[in-house]
Amino acid sequence: MERDKTAFVTGGTGFVGSHLVEELLRRDIDEIRCLVRTDPKWLSDLDVTTVRGDLSDVDVLWDALDGVDEVYHVAGRTRAPTEDEFYEANVQATLNLLGAVKHAAPDLDRVLVTSSLAAVGRCAQDVATEDVPLRPVSMYGRSKARMEEALHERPETTPESYAESLPLTVVRPPAVYGPRDRDILDFFRAVKRHVCPVVGGGSSRTLSLVHAEDLAAGMVDAVRHPGAVGETYFLGSEQPYAWNDVKRAATAALDTWAVTLPVPGPLLGAVGTAAEAWGWVTGTHPPLNRDKTREIHHACTACSSEKAQQDFGYAPNTSLDDGVADTIAWYRAEGWL
Repeated sequence: MERDKTAFVTGGTGFVGSHLVEELLRRDIDEIRCLVRTDPKWLSDLDVTTVRGDLSDVDVLWDALDGVDEVYHVAGRTRAPTEDEFYEANVQATLNLLGAVKHAAPDLDRVLVTSSLAAVGRCAQDVATEDVPLRPVSMYGRSKARMEEALHERPETTPESYAESLPLTVVRPPAVYGPRDRDILDFFRAVKRHVCPVVGGGSSRTLSLVHAEDLAAGMVDAVRHPGAVGETYFLGSEQPYAWNDVKRAATAALDTWAVTLPVPGPLLGAVGTAAEAWGWVTGTHPPLNRDKTREIHHACTACSSEKAQQDFGYAPNTSLDDGVADTIAWYRAEGWL
């Protein structure tokens, strides 16, 4: 197939973004331009054009977006100590990008904006669908919900919102796992030490997971589907999993055993507080922090991908067993586990 498109990717140096870039390289893309601050990381050996800068540099964005057909906005912060930092990275940066798109590439085919299941927050349903109200419980979730709202607001300088003037598609992934992910690594390390920590019992609560390669393929398919303009999609597993399912897959891949350790909600908050305190000492912000524990305890963790399946045939190809085994094999090969 002739490669005749130009794509612009933000967040390509990250976990999800790098898998997306690899997926685009397998598709009909003539050039992939990736916004890179300093270190290309996982993009170092890939056939991409790196654009030095960030989402606050309008001049860089205008030049980089010239002639672009597809924009994939994956960049964002998943953890930060303050609301302001989340807003700057997840809301304002998105508006900066869309403003540049509107001026530099107003006739492009599609802009994909990456949100999150965390934007849903509290939900009356056990499994969220795209039409449920957004009631986020964490700073991260609130920033993603605010980002989605901002797409439909009209800036002072224009009579149209970005949702009205640009061909936008929003995707909300649930928990993502796969090679290069560091957030779920601590869970696998605990299982290797024969402990499987879960909130509540191992079968009492379900969650949606998506392997990074399946998510990347779904993102590109959403962009290529004409009917996805103006739509929002969850891209997760075919069905939610119980933590016992994840435990079984992990122990099989590690060839070990583990005892389920139920973690009560109040204790989870204390763990998050302690982790943040240690992060303050070490100058880091850990993946399991107070904000994340609020999500785990109070927010919806499962979603339905039925809308994406019906609209453009979204179908994750990676089973939980294969995905966990693949991830753990990569961790071992890289010396992470």
